[in-house]
Amino acid sequence: MSMNKKAFRAVVAAAAISVLATVVATVSPAQAAANACAGVGTYAKQPGKTVEIMNSVTGQENARYQAALIAFQNCTGITINWNGANDFESQLGVRVQGGTAPDIAMIPQPGLLQKMVATGKVVKAPAQTLANVNKYWSAGWKGYGTVNGTFYAAPNSANNKSLVWYSPAQFKKFGYTVPTTWDQLMALSDKMAAKGQIAWCGGLGSGTATGWPGTDWLEEIVLRTQGAQVYADWISHKVKFSDPKIIAAFDKVASFMKNAKYVGDVKAIATTTFQAAGQGIPTSKCMMLQQASFYASQYPANVKVSATGDVWAFYLPGINPAVKTPVEGGGEFFAAFNSSAATQEVQNYLSSPQWAIARIAAAGPSGGWLSANNGVPASAYTNGLDALSAKYLSDKNSTFVFDASDAMPAAVGAGTEWTELTNWFTGKSTADVAAAIDASWPTA
Repeated sequence: MSMNKKAFRAVVAAAAISVLATVVATVSPAQAAANACAGVGTYAKQPGKTVEIMNSVTGQENARYQAALIAFQNCTGITINWNGANDFESQLGVRVQGGTAPDIAMIPQPGLLQKMVATGKVVKAPAQTLANVNKYWSAGWKGYGTVNGTFYAAPNSANNKSLVWYSPAQFKKFGYTVPTTWDQLMALSDKMAAKGQIAWCGGLGSGTATGWPGTDWLEEIVLRTQGAQVYADWISHKVKFSDPKIIAAFDKVASFMKNAKYVGDVKAIATTTFQAAGQGIPTSKCMMLQQASFYASQYPANVKVSATGDVWAFYLPGINPAVKTPVEGGGEFFAAFNSSAATQEVQNYLSSPQWAIARIAAAGPSGGWLSANNGVPASAYTNGLDALSAKYLSDKNSTFVFDASDAMPAAVGAGTEWTELTNWFTGKSTADVAAAIDASWPTA
C-alpha cells in the first residue's frame, strides 16, 4: 500500500534535514569564512594594517557605515578607522597642511577635492579603482573625481534632485498618467489647470537659506536645455547669468513656476516654506512639486509614501533630445593621501559594486543611501524610492551634474542667487535679477 501524502512529506523532510546536517558537518571553519568573503570580493589579506577614513558622517549614519565595512575587515585583516567629525572640512585642511593627513578622506564636493589636490598631498587612484569607475559609472561621475586630467577619487553615495512629487492616488482619481516627456508634462499641467487645480506646488522659504529651491529649479532647466558644458561654464562664470542661454532658462522656469494659471498666487511661493510646499499633494490642494529624493522625509507618518499611495515621485523629463537623461544631484568621493598597499585595497573595495551593496543593506528597508554604481542590481534596494532614484543616477548614458549653486562661490550660490531668486518671485525683473547676481561674483 502506498504512503499517504502527509506521511510522504514527513519522510522527505526528515531525509532533507539529515542531508543538511551532513553537509554542514563537512564545512570547515575556513570554508565558512571563505563563503562569507565571497560576497566581498578578492582582496589581499593584510592583517595588522589600519586605514583611517576621515569623513563628516556622525550619529546613526556613522554606525551604518561601520557595519557595512565589517565583512571587508574580517576578510582582509585590515582595520578601518572610520573617523566621522562634525568639523571635517576645517580639520581636514589643518591635518593635510600639518603633515598628518588621513589615509583616505570622504570628500563631499568636487570643489573641496580640487582644493586638496592643489596641496600636492592627494595621490592618484590605483589602477583597479580607475578600472572600476570606468566600468561602473557614467563619464560625468568620473569627471568630478578628476582634476587637471588626473583621476583621483572614486564616487561613493549619490542623491537625485531631478524628481517631481505627486500623488498616485489622486492621479488615479482624476485619470492622470505620469508624463515621460516635457511636452506631456506641460499638457498634464494644462489639464489640471482646466479642472481648476493648482498644477505646481512651490515654496522658497528656508530660514536664512530662503531661496535655495529656486536655484534647483533654474539648474534643472539649464541642464535640460543647454547640457553639461554650458552648465559647467555657468558654474565658473564663463557663462554669466545675463547670458541669453541662462535668460532663456529663467523664462522656461517662469513659464510654469511663475505662471498664475499653474501656481495660483505667484508671490506666495516666496513666503511658503519648502517643507510646507508639497503638503497639499495627498489631498490634491496642489498636484506636483519639483524636489529632491529627500523630500519624502517631510511628510508625516500617516501619509503613505509609495508607488500606489498618497505621495510618490517620477523623473523630471528632459527637454533637449541632445542632453541624454539629465540628472542633477550630489555625492561624495574617496580620495587618498598615500599609496600604501592597504590604502589601495580599501580604495579598490570602496569603488566596487560589493561595497555599494553592503552599504545599501546596512541602510535597511528605510533606505536613504544610493549609489550611482551601475553594477548594483535593482534588487539590492528594498526601498522603492531609492530604487527609482538609483535607476537614473546609475544610467551609464546619463548626463549627471552637481548642484550648481553648491559649486559656485558661496557669496553667490549661497548668497545673492538665493536672495535674488526670491526677489524674482515677488516681482523683480529677470534682467535685473541676473545683473545683480553677476555683479556679486567675486573678482578673485
